[in-house]
Amino acid sequence: MASPSCLSPPEVPMELHVANRKKLLESFRDHLSQSSRPLHGFVLLQGGEEQTRYCTDHAELFRQESYFAYLFGVQEPGFCGAIDIATGESLLFAPRLPAEYAVWLGKIKPLSYFKEKYMVSSAYYTDEIARVLHDQYQGPGKPLLYLLHGLNTDSNNFSKPADFEGIDKFATDLNALHPILTECRVLKSGLELALIQFANDISSEAHIEVMRKTKVGMKEYQLESLFLHHTYMYGGCRHCSYTCICATGDNSAVLHYGHAAAPNDRTLEDGDMALLDMGAEYHFYGSDITCSFPVNGKFTHDQSLVYNAVLRAHNAVISSMRPGVNWVDMHKLAERTILESLKEGHLLVGDVDAMVNERLGAVFMPHGLGHLLGIDTHDPGGYLKGAERPKEPGLKSLRTSRDLLEGMVITVEPGCYFIEALLLPAMENTQTSKYFNHEQISRFRGFGGVRIESDVYVTSDGCLNMTKCPREIRDIEAVMAGAPWPIKPTSIPSVNGKA
Repeated sequence: MASPSCLSPPEVPMELHVANRKKLLESFRDHLSQSSRPLHGFVLLQGGEEQTRYCTDHAELFRQESYFAYLFGVQEPGFCGAIDIATGESLLFAPRLPAEYAVWLGKIKPLSYFKEKYMVSSAYYTDEIARVLHDQYQGPGKPLLYLLHGLNTDSNNFSKPADFEGIDKFATDLNALHPILTECRVLKSGLELALIQFANDISSEAHIEVMRKTKVGMKEYQLESLFLHHTYMYGGCRHCSYTCICATGDNSAVLHYGHAAAPNDRTLEDGDMALLDMGAEYHFYGSDITCSFPVNGKFTHDQSLVYNAVLRAHNAVISSMRPGVNWVDMHKLAERTILESLKEGHLLVGDVDAMVNERLGAVFMPHGLGHLLGIDTHDPGGYLKGAERPKEPGLKSLRTSRDLLEGMVITVEPGCYFIEALLLPAMENTQTSKYFNHEQISRFRGFGGVRIESDVYVTSDGCLNMTKCPREIRDIEAVMAGAPWPIKPTSIPSVNGKA
């Protein structure tokens, strides 16, 4: 019997994180030089800590803090890391483990193991941070620590600066590091792209397995289970990029369905559309993919109408993407394309330009077109310091308003939803009711929605779609009927001449 996967987890080169540290060091030295500040001090980051479930001793599965993962690639909790700005040396600090660790959790590894594994200049224990950094420092006065502290514009949470016993003996800067390190994460290297591509390959393959096995009468969580099994069994992906959204029927109009209060537990019914938003993570780097399809394997006329409206928007955006293109313009292109399609399908009437000016597109697509993707599903850097967020409906939900740059990875995820909380007020509003064919659109109440999402890498002269799921209706129906859809490993072209 043939394996359901043609993929295998790739080796992860720690040179990736060596390169990330070098990239930060070069950017940070440039910043200091331009600010007429001396090139000494340390960048210091604190990794994540293991968390227990409330007051119990149940340890949740650990996942490293993202900025620390980017620079050091460390899988274990309790570490800190520093970069000496003067010399470029990297210093890793491991927790000093008690002897009983070896009884319950395995062999206690020596510092030499971490130095070699994570390709750092030297390794020490975390209780030695103050002494080691003082000894290493060659500049005048107190050693200066550049700590990570800044706003994540997606969560509105602030990153946590490193803290350790003896930090009061150092000078600290909380402002310089965050914007520079965030911008380093925006543009991906070839080594980073290779991991994102693998996450896309195994997730695309898993989405196809789910399509093939979806049947009326199943539970939504069974679709989630199929995806998780495939990405872990064949891709070694222990983590997902985010909580799986396995929405069918009217649940597919709930944009972040799948949370604890709506736990992917509906029974699939004949005639439902499924909207499955699921992406695996491999060595911290993620994917974010959405497929929409009828659970019985055959599109109806109405399902085809809505699906093709979204597919046209998805394809129009990808065809237009290249460096210098503004993301707000891409969102507006997606909205316009969907409105034009709904008008052609006789759900809307009137002038599309007027609909655009009235922000009617936000009634059907209230979320943003996409977001930066990398170590986080919503990777940071979407809004530069001082950038204004759009305030109009739909546009205010955009996670970035930037011009595209070569090396960015960004999701393209247009959608069309029939959300009564938005649709009914718009149909009753004197300004917008005239655009609706009320008789035709009434049959879509309870339809749910369609979203198509791909992860797209911006190249020097266009873009590359890293996601490999069937998108055309004929291909989806064929795959669901058992036709082959091979997923082949993809090699990433060099980025700015770098692998």
